[in-house]
Amino acid sequence: MTDTGRDLHTAPAPLQRRVLLAYGVGDAGTGMASALVGFYLFVFYTAVAGLPAWLAGTVLMVVRLWDVFSDQLIGWLGDRTRHRLGPRVPWMLWGALPLGVSMALMWWVPPFTGPWRLAWFVLIAALFQMSYTLVNLPYSALPAELTANVPLRTRLVSARFSGSVFASLVGLLLGASLTGQGATGYGRLGLVAGLVLSLGSLVSAIGLAPAAATCSRPSPQQSRLLPQLRSLGRNPWFLRVVALYLLLWSALQLMQPVAILYLADALHLPAAWSKGLLIPFQISALLGIWIWDKLAARRSRLLALQIGGSAWILLCLLAILLPVMPISAEALAAANRGPLLVLLVSLMGLGISAATAYLLPWSFLPDAIDAEANHPAGLITAFLVQIQKLGSALSVFVLGWLLSWSGYQASLGLAQPPQALLMIRLCMGLLPALLVGAGLWVMRDWGQLGAQRPAQGGDGG
Repeated sequence: MTDTGRDLHTAPAPLQRRVLLAYGVGDAGTGMASALVGFYLFVFYTAVAGLPAWLAGTVLMVVRLWDVFSDQLIGWLGDRTRHRLGPRVPWMLWGALPLGVSMALMWWVPPFTGPWRLAWFVLIAALFQMSYTLVNLPYSALPAELTANVPLRTRLVSARFSGSVFASLVGLLLGASLTGQGATGYGRLGLVAGLVLSLGSLVSAIGLAPAAATCSRPSPQQSRLLPQLRSLGRNPWFLRVVALYLLLWSALQLMQPVAILYLADALHLPAAWSKGLLIPFQISALLGIWIWDKLAARRSRLLALQIGGSAWILLCLLAILLPVMPISAEALAAANRGPLLVLLVSLMGLGISAATAYLLPWSFLPDAIDAEANHPAGLITAFLVQIQKLGSALSVFVLGWLLSWSGYQASLGLAQPPQALLMIRLCMGLLPALLVGAGLWVMRDWGQLGAQRPAQGGDGG
C-alpha cells in the first residue's frame, strides 16, 4: 500500500495550475537536450570530432553498461527516500547542476586525439546520463503519486511534453544558427543548453515542492529489489508499456539523427534548408501532443495511439519514395516547388503522428504502477527512463553501423554511394515503420487488460 496523501485532483485550482506549469517546465531542459542529442550529436561526433560513423554510434552504447544498473538502483532508492519534500524533489535538486555542466561539456572538442578523445566522450556521456537519471527519473515518477485521476495524469504528461517539444524547437533554432560555425558553434550550443537544463530543473523542483510534499508516497514497507523485479515480470501492464516505449522511442530516435542526412544527402537540399526543415517537424509535434491529448481525453488513449501510429507508418513509407530535388543548389527553384511542398507536408504529418511517442507511453505508465501492491513508482519509472536512453543509444548505434556498412562517409557529401543513399532512406522510412507497427501489435489487447483494472477516475484505454 502507498502512504495516502493529498490528491492533486481535489486541490485548489491555483495549486493545480502551479503544478501543471511547473511540470511543463521540468522537461524543458531535458527536452532540449534530447532534441540536440537526437538530431545533432551523431553529426557532431562524425563531422566535427572526427569519429567514424560506427564508432560514433558505439560511444553511447558503451555508457549503457553502467546505466542498466544505475537507473534501477536510483529508482529503487527513490522509493525509499524519506524527506520533508517527498521522495522525488530532493533528487531533482541534487542532480540539476551536474546535469547542466555535463551537457555543456558534451559538445566540447578536447585538444587531445586518438583513444584519449574517445575516452573523454565516453566519460562525459556517462556523467550526462547519470545526471539525467538523477533529475528525470524522480520527475517522471510524480504523476502517479500526485493524483489517481487518469485525465489529470494525462494533462500532466501533456504539459510535460508540450514544454519538452517547445524547448526542443528552441534548441533546433539555436542548432540551425550555431552549428554552421563548426566546433565553436557547437560549444556555444552546449553552454546554452546546459544553462537551460539546470535552471529548468531547479524551477520545476521548486514549483512542484508544495504538492510533492503532501501527495501519496510509496509504502515504507517496500519489498527487496529482486522480489519487486520478479513481480514486475508478471505485470502485463508494465510489460506492454515498456515494450511500447522501446519500440516507439527507438523509431523516433532513429529518424532524428538520420533526418539531416536524409534531407541533405538523399534529397539534395542545401545544408541550411536541411536543418531549417526540422523546425516545422518540431512545431507539428507540439500540435500533435495537443491533438492526441484531446483525443485520449474524449475517446481513449488506445484509440489515439492506433490512429497516430497508423499515420506514422504510412508517412514513413512515403519518405522512402520522395524524389530528389531536381536543382540541388537552389531549394526554391521552380522545378523544386512541387517536391518541396510534398516534403514539407510529409514532415509536418510525421511530426504530428510521431508525437504519440512522447505522450502516450507515459500516459499508460500509471496503470502499471497501480497494478503493483506497493506502487513502486520510482522503480517502475526507472525502466521507462532506461528505455528512453537505451532506445536513443541503440538507434544511433544501429544507424552508425548500417551507414558504415553501406559505405557512407561524412566527407563525401552529395557524392555518397548509391547503397548509402538507399540505407539512409530505409533508416528514415522502413525501419521506423516496422518498429511503430510492432508497438501497435504489442498494445492490441490493452482494452481487455483495462477492463480487469479497477477504475481510477478515467477510461481504461
